[in-house]
This record gives sequence, C-alpha cells and structure tokens, in this order.
Amino acid sequence: MFEIVHANINVFDLERSIKFYKDAFELDLVRTKEPKEGSFKLAYLKAPKGDFLLELTWLRDMLKPYNLGDNESHICFAADDFEDSYNRHLKMDCICYENKDMGVYFVEDPDGYWMEVKRAG
Repeated sequence: MFEIVHANINVFDLERSIKFYKDAFELDLVRTKEPKEGSFKLAYLKAPKGDFLLELTWLRDMLKPYNLGDNESHICFAADDFEDSYNRHLKMDCICYENKDMGVYFVEDPDGYWMEVKRAG
C-alpha cells in the first residue's frame, strides 16, 4: 500500500517561487532543507487542506532558467471557490490556458510550469 507524499519541481529563484505559490494557491512553507555545503535548497509547501506537499528544489549551480521543452506534466489544484480563484489568478496575470468546456484553467508559475485549477468536488 502506498501514499503519495509530495511532488517536486526545480525552480530557478526559490524565494520568488515560494511567494508565487503562497499568493496563487495559499500554500504555506512548512519546512526547508539545505546541506552544509549549500549545493541545493529544498522548500516544502502545503495547502490548508490535505497532507500533500509541493517540494521546490533550488540548485546552486543552475545558472539559467530551466528549459521545460514540451513537458506537459502538471499538478492540479481543486478550488473550493472557483470564481474567486479565477479572479485572483486573472489579477496576477498568470492564467495561460482555459478550457471552459471542461471547467478548468491553467496558471503558469515563474519557471514556466503549468498548474491546473478545477472546481473542488
């Protein structure tokens, strides 16, 4: 028996990404990890509901933003108040794709990752 614990994405600017996920999805920073030599930093973010964590990884030796290529993987957030979430993301100017027939939209984070937003339930 397994449990999904977290998903990881690599980010170029850790503080900017933490702020984005706080502002966009109300995720809170719950813990960090960094080795003594400082080669990487991990930041674990959690939504107010559920136990799933988003792990952000910053690598010291990464000198330019990541090239995501044709990567279409994503993480889905269920919004209790879909309209409020939509308006928040509209004001943040981060909505990058909408599929009104399916009742979902996607936001783009500072590193170019797409996150899906759907109605809860």
